[in-house]
This record gives sequence, C-alpha cells and structure tokens, in this order.
Amino acid sequence: MDASLTEMVVLAPPGTVERRYTIALALKALAPGGRLTVLAPKDKGGSRLAKELKGFGCEISETSRRHHRICTCERPAQLSGLDEALAEGAPRFDDALGAWTQPGVFSWNRLDPGSALLEQNLPAFSGKGADFGCGTGTLARTILKGPNVTHLLMLDIDRRATEMAERNIEDTRAEIRWADVRSGLHASGLDFVVMNPPFHDGGAEDQGLGQSFIRKAAEALRPGGVLWLVANRHLPYEGVLKPLFKRVTPKMEAAGYKIYEAQK
Repeated sequence: MDASLTEMVVLAPPGTVERRYTIALALKALAPGGRLTVLAPKDKGGSRLAKELKGFGCEISETSRRHHRICTCERPAQLSGLDEALAEGAPRFDDALGAWTQPGVFSWNRLDPGSALLEQNLPAFSGKGADFGCGTGTLARTILKGPNVTHLLMLDIDRRATEMAERNIEDTRAEIRWADVRSGLHASGLDFVVMNPPFHDGGAEDQGLGQSFIRKAAEALRPGGVLWLVANRHLPYEGVLKPLFKRVTPKMEAAGYKIYEAQK
C-alpha cells in the first residue's frame, strides 16, 4: 500500500511518539500529491499537529472545530524525518521488561504497578482460564508457569498489544485473541479469570469498564471458579462483585492498589 492512496483521514492519538508514527504511516501510504487530513483534540496533541506535519515537509492549512485542530495537506514528493518517526514508534524488544512492546500500548515502557502487585500475589492455577485485557502478556507469563494450567485465553482490545503478546508468549496452551472483552468473549466454564481492568476511556475515568469486565468474568466462570482482580484503591468494584460471587475476599492492599479473590 506504500505511496498508492490518493486520500486519507486520520484521528491522531495523543502520545507524541505514537502520533508521529501514525502520521508517518499515513504519509508513507499516500501517493505524492495525495490529500491528508489529520485531526486531534486541542489538548491531546491537536495543538502540535501543524508543527509535526511541517517537520515532515508538508505545507498545511489548519482549522479548528469542536475543540479539535484539523490540518490538511498534500503529500510532498520529498518527505523528511519519516524513517526516524517510523523507527521511534515501531515494535521493539525492551531489555528492562524482557518483552516485545510498542509505544501506545498500555504501560508500554514500564511495568504497571497494579499488574506487578497482582503478578507477585497470584496463586498457582489449575485448569482453563482467561486473562482479560492481557496487554503484552505480563500476567500470562506468570500464569503459564503453573504446570497444571491447561489453557489460557488472552484477550485485549488493542491489536498492537495482542501482536506483541504473540511474540512474548510461546506456549501452546495460550490462545490470544484481538477482541473487546465486553462483547467478544465467547467463553464459558472457566476455572479462573485474572484481570487488571481498564478504567479510562479517551482519557476520562469510566468505572463502567471495570464493572463490565467483572460481569463478563462472572458469566464465563464455572460454579466454584475464581476471579483474581487488581484495581486502584478508590474504585468501588465491591458493589458489583458481591451480588455476582458467593465469596469476595480482599487479599492485599498496597501502594494505592487492592487485590480481590472472588469465587463464583
């Protein structure tokens, strides 16, 4: 698809590296003279769009609408800085994490402290289970150390995360799916579910995300199956857990996080 498209519209992501990478991919796909429209909220990278496009060698026109900046340009015959932006945003192996990752994926360049706390406190599981919002596979690597785990379904809404997880998890017991837990589960009779559920949507806190994850876990678990959940201390998930599970046990609270075990 390189240099073949005549027009493209891009909603740019907020992260600087991720945004430049996305714009670079768009410019690479356009034929010289192809029209590019890029927009983003003013407070989430929109104010930087014009400067970044000019850095690639584009002559832009800029407008504002509904708190967004909208930049349009034609793809020039000669681009500058494209290879650098593509390299900065591309998948890479992080020696500190010991895993493949990519800018834009949740906690892409550090170990999320909630996941780290949960990882340190997970029991040895048996049977078949799931990792909801698996990311690049941090928790899955620990879960699959258990010799009695027979199958682990790994789900994430971010395609980049599942692609990195496929590189990081070389275990035939793992099944990795690019899917929204809230609508793409299609699993039942599980012995265990592990999760560090999201609670932000578009930068705004949305407690309904984690609540939906909990409900889906309850649907997927067999009677007697267990859910292990880590969450920020302020999130009121207890009200959702207690009606769905026969036993809800606080297991750990530290560094602003809490861990629960809930038995179906």
